[in-house]
Amino acid sequence: MEKGQSMWGGRFTKPPHELVEAFNASVHFDKRLAPYDIQGSIAHVKMLAKQGIIGTEDAQQIESGLQSIEADIKQGKFDFTTTLEDVHMNIESRLTERIGEAGGKLHTGRSRNDQVALDMHLFVKSEANEVKQLVHQLQGVLLDQAKAHMDVIIPGYTHLQRAQPVRFSHHLLAYFWMLERDGERLSGVEKRADMSPLGAGALAGTTFPIDREYVMHELGFSGLYENSLDAVSDRDYILEFLFAISTIMMHLSRFSEELILYSSTEFGWIELDDAYATGSSMMPQKKNPDVAELVRGKTGRVYGHLQGLLTTLKGLPLAYNKDLQEDKEGLFDALDTVKPSLQLFAGMLASLTVKKERLEELLQGDYSAATDLADELVRQGIPFRQAHEIVGKLVRYAADRKVAFHALTPSQLQEVAPQLDPAWVAELTPLRVVEARQSRGGTSMSAVEMQWEMANQAWEYHAFQ
Repeated sequence: MEKGQSMWGGRFTKPPHELVEAFNASVHFDKRLAPYDIQGSIAHVKMLAKQGIIGTEDAQQIESGLQSIEADIKQGKFDFTTTLEDVHMNIESRLTERIGEAGGKLHTGRSRNDQVALDMHLFVKSEANEVKQLVHQLQGVLLDQAKAHMDVIIPGYTHLQRAQPVRFSHHLLAYFWMLERDGERLSGVEKRADMSPLGAGALAGTTFPIDREYVMHELGFSGLYENSLDAVSDRDYILEFLFAISTIMMHLSRFSEELILYSSTEFGWIELDDAYATGSSMMPQKKNPDVAELVRGKTGRVYGHLQGLLTTLKGLPLAYNKDLQEDKEGLFDALDTVKPSLQLFAGMLASLTVKKERLEELLQGDYSAATDLADELVRQGIPFRQAHEIVGKLVRYAADRKVAFHALTPSQLQEVAPQLDPAWVAELTPLRVVEARQSRGGTSMSAVEMQWEMANQAWEYHAFQ
């Protein structure tokens, strides 16, 4: 084959238009699959030799040539060209240039359709595991911060309105469990990607006596596709990966929103480390939570890649269509977004400062103990709906006078809620409120410590997997 000639040109009388060539090419982004492409090709050529489809000497030449190309790529000595369209043809063409006619035997019993599918399976398996490790590292930071702040009580919110006080550790552990589910989803992605499509050919298999199980084991897969059409057209595992990544970003975005709010002057109960904030070019006093804002903003970008691939796939007939080339750039960009987001989040959380005195000040003046007042009335035999109404009136009465529950005088309590013991109300501190919730998953010290131990056990279990 002459240099620059298409590897599929036998059927054609003229080369593609230069715009078609540029539009069709994918090598500028799929070259990151090169290590997986070479890994798959080496396994394939070993199988061809084992089956007697090509000679042992040819197979050894091909394997040695592929290894030398891999070394060139690692050292930045390999020039990819759009004339050869994609990473697969670039490598095969260079192999033939390097070792001669034997290089042309590499593609025996194989199509680019099952070849690219194989590369993507290997890539997704590897990347899903890497993202899972980053999730695990962030969970470790959450565990450390939860352990360090067991005695810190913060306002809990619903509808972003003060609801009930909770321990800061309890709040942090909520994100631990979100990430735990993210890790489980990533394990599911690994499982679905852990299947070899090689041997499916273009769509109908091959006439050569290949050994698909050999290649499967050689590449470390636990299973293979039983249907050749499914093997080359399946992108479900990529969709699942994009969904898992999108969910991770959604969790980080929710957390980012809280960090942005709680570090503002209006809330003022955390401060981000200078290393994870920026200033203003005009206003010297500013300390902006840019990392958190960017994570929140980039979440939409990752969502877009999931929606994009869903839309690409929705009308495709079996088996392979060029549309499937669009499965890569979005996934690559999503991974290039989620991985630094997880890394930055770990550093940002590990270095933040919690302003305990400010939190104590905030909690003293709110009415987040209202539910406990209603519960006390219920314990006295008053139906909950009636108790709810009594305490609601008490909240309005106290708010009108701008006093906290504990500051109400006995005569004031007698006026609105005579059933409540003034001494008991005066002692209804945020600590007493959180400690009253002893049930599993609650906010008392014992419940949060038990939850932390369970979370730590889950974290340690994943560390040894």
